[in-house]
Amino acid sequence: MKKVLLFTALAAALTAGLAQAGEKLVVAATPVPHAEILELIKPTLAKEGVDLEIKVFTDYVQPNVQVAEKHLDANYFQTLPYLESFNKGKGTNLVTVTGVHVEPFGGYSKKVKNLSELKDGATIAIPNEGSNSGRALILLQKAGLIELKDPTNAVSTPKDIAKNPHNFKFKELESALLPRVLDQVDLDMINTNYALEAGLNPATDALIIEGADSPYVNFLVARPDNKDSPAIQKLAKALTSPEVKAFIEQKYKGAVLPAF
Repeated sequence: MKKVLLFTALAAALTAGLAQAGEKLVVAATPVPHAEILELIKPTLAKEGVDLEIKVFTDYVQPNVQVAEKHLDANYFQTLPYLESFNKGKGTNLVTVTGVHVEPFGGYSKKVKNLSELKDGATIAIPNEGSNSGRALILLQKAGLIELKDPTNAVSTPKDIAKNPHNFKFKELESALLPRVLDQVDLDMINTNYALEAGLNPATDALIIEGADSPYVNFLVARPDNKDSPAIQKLAKALTSPEVKAFIEQKYKGAVLPAF
């Protein structure tokens, strides 16, 4: 009887250990602020039996590819327009789990201190990814610099500009490369995560920036087959906790805004 009880106890312990091991999550993120926020909640998730491993990427393509191919469980770096554009272009079916924060998109310059100083023919660098390109151009329209054929088109490109009265030239680059050309262009439209990595403060350095009402929320993203799993849901809950909200407000001081 003692042997049976011992065997039962060992089996239960092994089962519990396997169950906890099954709670490991591997999540892709860009360095700032996404990976920093994930690092903050690792201890919280560990207490709930979720071992969070963070894979840091510096581009916007591989985090989605890796999740779609099931090499990673989820990612945290992108907006819904970007996700929809990626799914359509790559034939993937990734889904949002929860919105976490907004990074107000901005334009920066080392050559002018005000948009009114931009000369005719000035060069403006923008992201070359569909939704990020559209986001930059919509912001430029709001500033009165250009007019788009459709101001609501989230995937506008320079080809969709209806009026360009100052004959601005547009330099289209991968988002991660934009901070590197800040010295070379007249206005540089940079995603906030890359701006922060480059030592820019969107709240004080941007000549033009989205408001707090920006619809471009950054989401936790997963697949249809795992988005409702206990581990993913625990991660979603942790990402939208009071702890994370306070961290975002205190650390980023307006450069990143909680979306919950």
